[in-house]
Amino acid sequence: MAEVSNKQVVAARDITGNPKESDMYLKSSTISLELPPEAENAVLVKNLYLSCDPYMRGTRGKDVKRLFHSFTPDSPIVGYGVCKVVDSKHPGFRKGDLVWGVTKWEEYSVITLTDSLFKIEHTDVPLSYYTGLLGMPGMTAYAGFYEVGAPKKGDYVFVSSAFGAVGQLVGQLAKLMGCYVVGSAGSKEKVEILKNKYGFDGAFNYKEEHDLDATLKRFFPEGIDIYFDNVGGDTLEAALINMRRRGRIVVAGMISQYELDEPQGIKNLLNIIYKQIKIEAFIVFDYYEHYPKFLEIVVPYIKEGKISYVEDIAEGIEKAPAALEAMFTGRSAGKQVVLVANE
Repeated sequence: MAEVSNKQVVAARDITGNPKESDMYLKSSTISLELPPEAENAVLVKNLYLSCDPYMRGTRGKDVKRLFHSFTPDSPIVGYGVCKVVDSKHPGFRKGDLVWGVTKWEEYSVITLTDSLFKIEHTDVPLSYYTGLLGMPGMTAYAGFYEVGAPKKGDYVFVSSAFGAVGQLVGQLAKLMGCYVVGSAGSKEKVEILKNKYGFDGAFNYKEEHDLDATLKRFFPEGIDIYFDNVGGDTLEAALINMRRRGRIVVAGMISQYELDEPQGIKNLLNIIYKQIKIEAFIVFDYYEHYPKFLEIVVPYIKEGKISYVEDIAEGIEKAPAALEAMFTGRSAGKQVVLVANE
């Protein structure tokens, strides 16, 4: 069997909090380009793009709700990517298939848990979009906004971390539905892109706002119908105060559940009860059955130019550690992606 070199990005240690470039190192191994006969239902893939995502924070205690953990000491980083099938022992995948799903940060990967792989049918859009807009972040935006948020035309919508891969799509879907949309971001440049490229009605730099309650009252004098929460913390606290009656708070992904801390927590709890506010945390994995419906809606929007999307692509697997750190420090100029190889 032919063997090739396989560059890998490996976790140096267990980490907590946001990963730094120094938490990872590069190594090379070799891998056969043919699966052994006993590799039942496995696929061997060539990784084309790797995705840098907020859920890749380290957790020293293993969260049982997670589908996988990105950092295991001396093992390749685990995350989402776009891949090409090189060899397959799985009846659902053939050599040459393009797929997206959970893979490893290396040039070639053997994937045994194939339930997380999706075949790519639409190849007339950039393949890198399947790390974000048409991948897990896109599905998170779709499921959270449509399935959980239950929007109506004319709703007042607030999106935190609106420049991220999830937030930018939530805001644009809301605008296409006829909602009033405001987003928060971490720089003046990102605020301008939200307004001028993505079509948000308003946006603000949360780093320059010292009273988020007053800020939200300025943008939402009549209150908020839907808050799409990507950050938790003080922003969630301020949004709770400004929710309209029967408002919906959508808590995306792995963000911690809202905790009640006296006395503010009791005040917010009374506010939730009085206004009949619905708070729902969700995990995107529970909505993957809606992926075909998601594509039916979003792909035409992309082709018609109704949805804009910004990527920041680092070229070469060697750039992956720096790219991941850049995403967490706010230096990325769009959805952070690593180009490993051309198809």
